[in-house]
Amino acid sequence: MAGISSSESVLELTGITKTYQVKQGMFAKPKPLQALGGVSLRIHKKDVLGLVGESGCGKSTLAKILLGLEQPTTGDVLIDGQVIGPADRQRLARRIQPIFQDPYSSLNPRKSIEEIVSLPLVVHAIGDSAARQKAVSKMLDLVGLPERARKSYPGQLSGGQRQRVAIARALIINPEIVICDEPTSALDVSIQSQILNLLAELREELGLTYLFISHNLAVVEHLATRVAVMYLGKIVEEAPADKLFAGPKHPYTQALLESVLTPDPSLSVPDIHLGTAYPNPIAPPSGCHFHPRCVRAKDICSTKAPPHVAAGTSHVDCHLYRKSRNGKSIVSA
Repeated sequence: MAGISSSESVLELTGITKTYQVKQGMFAKPKPLQALGGVSLRIHKKDVLGLVGESGCGKSTLAKILLGLEQPTTGDVLIDGQVIGPADRQRLARRIQPIFQDPYSSLNPRKSIEEIVSLPLVVHAIGDSAARQKAVSKMLDLVGLPERARKSYPGQLSGGQRQRVAIARALIINPEIVICDEPTSALDVSIQSQILNLLAELREELGLTYLFISHNLAVVEHLATRVAVMYLGKIVEEAPADKLFAGPKHPYTQALLESVLTPDPSLSVPDIHLGTAYPNPIAPPSGCHFHPRCVRAKDICSTKAPPHVAAGTSHVDCHLYRKSRNGKSIVSA
């Protein structure tokens, strides 16, 4: 996606891990489940980083850590180069706001739209009553809702309108970063494109930075400037969106792209050769976690963790690749 971008890093994750203790039975000792296994990401100002992967790969856990809802086991979250700790949750909320998957469950059905959208202003003690009402009117107009909607309740609105309310609530305190966690997956297909176009327009107009979490690659291709692919708690490939969609490197990324349905009616549902069994995160495979499902796996893949091969603005964690001799590109090993 073309548009505004910047080389200035606004959000950075360094070595983020998150481990939960999972009970296996009444008398058995809890076992560790590593939801995130050393995630490092850098999001540049005014960019859209698309984070993709199958359900259960750790995308939503990462979002919760960025929102301060959970703390990482190890690693740091940095905004403008400064580490954000547990005591900085309110300051974090001024900089980062979420848009969740289900616009109905994320809105209080007993509150009017005006109350819902103005709540962040109240929580952060921004402006007086008159100023808040003016800000709500401006924000509702910005997201394409009529003025009369302010006195309505979530149950009186359509799914697309409710998601517009959720977007207005997220933007009312002028955050720099918006975490969009599957923001269109609960909507009808006809409404999805409207919300995606709205998010793109708001990014251009307000200079926003997005972390866009999705399993829908077609949606990510429409909106993202960069894409990071996650598998079993690890980032296995990251690249500018145009490069990744034109030439994916990691076998898992290739399989995900092959899974996208084509509009050609002569073609059947694609077989991506991954099977239906997702690996157990409590007992992840040795070596490369993806090797049991990889059609290109070699002997080394089952015994040794893959190298981090980085060149330019891209990287892939895979034994199948190495840097070119001049160090400027990633080539087959």
